[in-house]
Amino acid sequence: MRFSPTEIAGVVLVDPDPVVDDRGAFARLHCPNEFAQAGIDFTPAQTSLSRNTAAFTLRGMHYQPAPHGETKLVRVVRGRIFDVALDLRSGSASFGRWTGAELDAERGRALFIPEGVAHGFLTLEPDTDVLYQIAPMFEPGHGAGVRWDDPAFAIAWPAPPQVISERDASYPDFDPEAGPGGR
Repeated sequence: MRFSPTEIAGVVLVDPDPVVDDRGAFARLHCPNEFAQAGIDFTPAQTSLSRNTAAFTLRGMHYQPAPHGETKLVRVVRGRIFDVALDLRSGSASFGRWTGAELDAERGRALFIPEGVAHGFLTLEPDTDVLYQIAPMFEPGHGAGVRWDDPAFAIAWPAPPQVISERDASYPDFDPEAGPGGR
């Protein structure tokens, strides 16, 4: 695997190194030892799948605040997305900044998202499936988010969403004094 840091500390692009022969290809997608060698302590406790039938479906910007914070490894297994990580860690040098990357099933690239960083994506094709590996286990009732189009973050989405949940569309404007989710 190849690990490429982004401009947000701890957010890392993870590319597989497939072995290709006349049968096709085989690639390791997660190995705790390789992640540790890259300075990433990540052993997934849960795997989830997000199915998205329509192109330009937006999900996000979600996170779990401490003490229920999550780390995620996000990968597309069918279709294509624009994936975004938004740093909400107070005291971080990149607080309030975001990074985005196109992920698709063909390349198998993943985005590693540490605790305290919100995550969201916009599907770029219909019938797109997104695989999440998460640590620790998801704690229901502790989810939070910031609005996908909040001017405080100015995320440059490649297209406007055509499908978005009421919850994701109605998060309040970010208030730096109140923190994420505050008015």
